[in-house]
Amino acid sequence: MDMKTGPLLLAVCLWVHTGWSAAADPVTLTPILQAQATPDFALAVMDGGQYRLSDQQGKPVIINFWATWCPPCRRELPSMNQGWQKIKHQGIDMVAINVGEDEDTIFPFTADFPIEFPVLLDLNGEITAQWPIKGLPTTFVIDPDGRIVYRAIGGRDWGSDIILDKVRALRR
Repeated sequence: MDMKTGPLLLAVCLWVHTGWSAAADPVTLTPILQAQATPDFALAVMDGGQYRLSDQQGKPVIINFWATWCPPCRRELPSMNQGWQKIKHQGIDMVAINVGEDEDTIFPFTADFPIEFPVLLDLNGEITAQWPIKGLPTTFVIDPDGRIVYRAIGGRDWGSDIILDKVRALRR
């Protein structure tokens, strides 16, 4: 851990809670009243290739920040896979950005917690530090114009159509 990512990872480690987020219902998203432009990024995809956020312009994107050591992330990922199965052919993208871990750490984790949508690697936390993250997991919903319109701090039930309908409504 270097001097740049140390404080971020320490803050993230201090964010500990059980089950779905205690602060919010598992099927709610917090609207961002003043939609914020997203910081563009290009990150390596765990299975190869590169993912650039700006290439997704024109469709909604769900971006989840997570880590293998995060208990709420472990509980949330199966529901993200359920959600992905529902939206993958509906013009909506979903990615999971792993914070600070390499493929050798993530790969064995995916045997117990399969992730069927792209897993991106933010090895040094540089990209994560550019986003308004208060803890893990944190998920953002990006509109087709590349603006953050919803945020979820803590686990959510991404298999719920209540949440997914909000994302579907953003499609053009």
